[in-house]
Amino acid sequence: QVRFVESGGGSVQPGGSLRLSCAASGIILSARSMGWYRQAPGNQRKLVASIPIIGLENYDDSVKGRFSISRDNAKNTVYLQMNSLKPEDTAVYYCNTILGKIDYWGQGTQVTVSS
Repeated sequence: QVRFVESGGGSVQPGGSLRLSCAASGIILSARSMGWYRQAPGNQRKLVASIPIIGLENYDDSVKGRFSISRDNAKNTVYLQMNSLKPEDTAVYYCNTILGKIDYWGQGTQVTVSS
């Protein structure tokens, strides 16, 4: 059974940093393309960063130059390093993969950026 557990969220001031983690079980992350999504209240869930099996990472324009997605295959974990955080980054963040046309999501981790 595929399971993701996100962690690392919290409350920070504008300009601060957080590193989100997505620990996987039931799936080998090195063999999957992975994405980090976020969803703010009243908004649709939106892809902010993705990492393919091979190739370059991809970022939404709103986070380019501030966020970085990476994976640690030994820990079967994907990370999202978030720097220079802004209030508009406030959202619940989810990791995701698609396997056999099925979307798999974690429970999400809340990120709040406020002074």
